[in-house]
Amino acid sequence: MELTDLFLAPLYLALYYGLALWVRPMVTNVYTKPYFIPALTLKFVGAISLGLIYQFYYGGGDTFNYFVHTKVINQAFSESPSLGWKLLTATDYDPAVGRYIARMFWFYAKTEYFVVRIAAFIGLFCFNNYSVMALTFALISFSGIWAMYITFARIYPAAYKELAIAVFFLPSVFFWGSGLMKDSLCMGALGWVFYGFYHLFIERRSIVLSVVMGGLGMYLLVMVKVYILMSFLAPGLLWVFNENNRRIKNATTRMLLKPIFLGIGVVVGVVGATNLTAGDERFDVENIGERTKINQTALYERARDKGSGYNVGTIDGSVGSILRVAPQAVVVSLYRPFLWEARNPVMMLSALEALWFTVVTVRIFARTGFIRTLRLIASQPLVTLCFIFSIIFAIGVGTNSGNFGTLVRYKIPLMPFYAAGLYVLQAEANKLKRPTRTRRTALSA
Repeated sequence: MELTDLFLAPLYLALYYGLALWVRPMVTNVYTKPYFIPALTLKFVGAISLGLIYQFYYGGGDTFNYFVHTKVINQAFSESPSLGWKLLTATDYDPAVGRYIARMFWFYAKTEYFVVRIAAFIGLFCFNNYSVMALTFALISFSGIWAMYITFARIYPAAYKELAIAVFFLPSVFFWGSGLMKDSLCMGALGWVFYGFYHLFIERRSIVLSVVMGGLGMYLLVMVKVYILMSFLAPGLLWVFNENNRRIKNATTRMLLKPIFLGIGVVVGVVGATNLTAGDERFDVENIGERTKINQTALYERARDKGSGYNVGTIDGSVGSILRVAPQAVVVSLYRPFLWEARNPVMMLSALEALWFTVVTVRIFARTGFIRTLRLIASQPLVTLCFIFSIIFAIGVGTNSGNFGTLVRYKIPLMPFYAAGLYVLQAEANKLKRPTRTRRTALSA
């Protein structure tokens, strides 16, 4: 960050708030309106805070690596717009811009350079200023996060306050998912995919917006973190089926159609995941076991001496070994680090969130009963989606991380869904208890 940030950041903040105030009446109602500006403000705070922490606490990191690359592209534009455009759009080595490519170690990294392209394009309109680029990433992320929230609130309006907490106010989510990072793009993209699934396949309204923004969200996830889309695809299809199945009045028809649609969903999910990852050695489903083993070992060894490593069990490169350690992976992703495992302020923040997840989860199961809670989860399509997606994603990131430092970033896509699922489940469990108290009152009278 430089002195120009002190001038440009407030200027662009004013522009973005002006845009937000203009858009707000179109995307809010009397219940959701109070959360619009505070949630956006948190995203902006998260974006600037992330940059400051990386600069003054970590002394560097991914966010500044992205910025360094954008400076190279910006220099190319200043010397020759045609060379800058070639560098911005290049997919392979081009001798014309070879001297610039030689300065960018991420040029051949597909995912990272895709993020660099977006940041560099934004930089063309803000003097390549870091803070403004970070704020713009936060704005992009917020658009999808707000789409996620209004979708949740439309499905379950009675819990609009609690859902706002789940989507906007989890510290790890607005911190790691707001700055000049690929996580910001992924959070926004996931929100739009969620919005698109609901409005296109369930509500069947806002068709054009759902297709455009949902399709753009899927494209961003494919380009940046395709495993997020892979994790969402099957639960999303099951959710669509469950919501539409509830509208069929004839019980026999519902029973006959259920295995058919479930089968179609499984086939589509498997084929989709296979095609999405074909040719990408990082995520190819045929190599998923071996890649998980490599990632887990590398990240665990890197963090072991710092005390932030964890081990969910032995992964030998087979899918079977991943399934064997899946329960431990779910626990570590949702309920760890424990408070005594925190080694720095960032880990402590994650530990407090994990403790909250643990307390709320245990309280719901203890008050409602294990079997009854499972039945409640299965009976509410939204809750089913939230929990299945969270579990699938938790297995993926829990087995691939190996240390809490990376896990806190990797797991933020599941956190709003798991928290939202808990809030809705808690509300449904409370509904079951009210008639019981009423009957007891009548009997005692």
